[in-house]
Amino acid sequence: MALIRPRLTDFHGIILGQEEIDFTIPFLDEDIPFCVDPFLLWKSPSQQDNALHVALMNSFNHIGFLSNSGNSDEAIRRLILASECSEVGMGFSPKREGVRIGKELASKIVSLFTIIPQVKNSGFTHLEEIQLLVDQISKDRISDLACTFLKSFLIDYTIEQCHKYGIPITNIEIKDVYDQRKNSFIDSEKVTLPVNPVTSRPILLVPKRWLRRAPWITCEDYTKGYFLEKVLKENEECPSKGEILLFNRDNYGIVHAYVREKERTQADCHNDPLFLPIPVSSAKRKLADIKKLPSGKDDNADRKYEDLICQLMASLLYPDLDFAAEQSRTDSGVLIRDLIFYNNCSVDFLDDIHRSYDSRQIVMELKNVKTIDRTHINQLNRYLSYEFGRFGILVIRNALPKAMFQNTVDLWSGQRRCIITLTDEDIELMVVVFESKQRKPIEVIKKKFVEFTRACPA
Repeated sequence: MALIRPRLTDFHGIILGQEEIDFTIPFLDEDIPFCVDPFLLWKSPSQQDNALHVALMNSFNHIGFLSNSGNSDEAIRRLILASECSEVGMGFSPKREGVRIGKELASKIVSLFTIIPQVKNSGFTHLEEIQLLVDQISKDRISDLACTFLKSFLIDYTIEQCHKYGIPITNIEIKDVYDQRKNSFIDSEKVTLPVNPVTSRPILLVPKRWLRRAPWITCEDYTKGYFLEKVLKENEECPSKGEILLFNRDNYGIVHAYVREKERTQADCHNDPLFLPIPVSSAKRKLADIKKLPSGKDDNADRKYEDLICQLMASLLYPDLDFAAEQSRTDSGVLIRDLIFYNNCSVDFLDDIHRSYDSRQIVMELKNVKTIDRTHINQLNRYLSYEFGRFGILVIRNALPKAMFQNTVDLWSGQRRCIITLTDEDIELMVVVFESKQRKPIEVIKKKFVEFTRACPA
């Protein structure tokens, strides 16, 4: 069975919900769109994280020591090595692959240790400061630099988590591990790590507590929240980004003051959750919008219905079902919208459909039609037969006609495929349960599953 947006745990048949574990579950074929923010290590109540931040900055500042000791070529070489850490799969690449910085950009960064007196004497306090001084340093570049210099810790952390959750590991070589004691890179080291089954490359796991969508210290935040308010004079035109970076290099004291302010407001800096459900008020508004929509395609009603259901379902079912993807497919010339969820087997009936119907992922097919006919049911049935397990959900406006419900029962009897439906009435009940917080919306789907199985012949 082909998985949609496969994760490492799904490939190995390990059932884990993202909410219940300490690390981010890596995708096999794309990056996770988050970055490691070194500031979270600096402000962490964990002494281990604090010590890792000290080690990170010592490693990065040693590049400046090399440059100022007449070994700038080696400093540039090490910085280029450190600038990409594909093993963690963090960032915004669609293929879990990135590129290292070039020699020209590395030279500009290394030169900061020479041209800025304060940095030459004391080094940097926060790695993120280089964004305010050199162009083309993105948020995922800061993340990669941090992960490369902390790779030795991430190796140990990954092995520990893999043993804890039974994730297979294998003997493999990993390149460019930084040795904190020798202040140098090890070309390659033999370790036991999980590997990407597609590329055979090692995978490193990253603690969720380190992650943000963007670092706490960024050039955009500095420009809009500090430079324009406290540095730029009244009625003075805002300079270009390049001019601001040049100004910062010549006036590093202002950058230092901005960083101190960010440190003082550290209480506002938190890691970003990998998924944030919509609030109850938003869920109720989306439900109201769904109920107002007519069935059919007039005035783009089908697309509006699908968009609202997509936004609603991902939140209503979290964390029992982790949202995997939404996708469109064509079946006999008809465009069909699907929602795909990872089956975490977090409640009994989800475990049941995993065992009984081989459903490691759950597909929902969305139909904004007044009446479901046999064609609609067969479309989902054919889809289940080759890509997913034998369980699927039709999200529809009204209850199935008696004959169509019998059709789903016949499919179960003849092919052991289970297709249940969620109507507008069911979606409304899920929102009511979501608002009450006394029970879970997933229980509405369980109720429909139980009702269906009772109707099937023994």
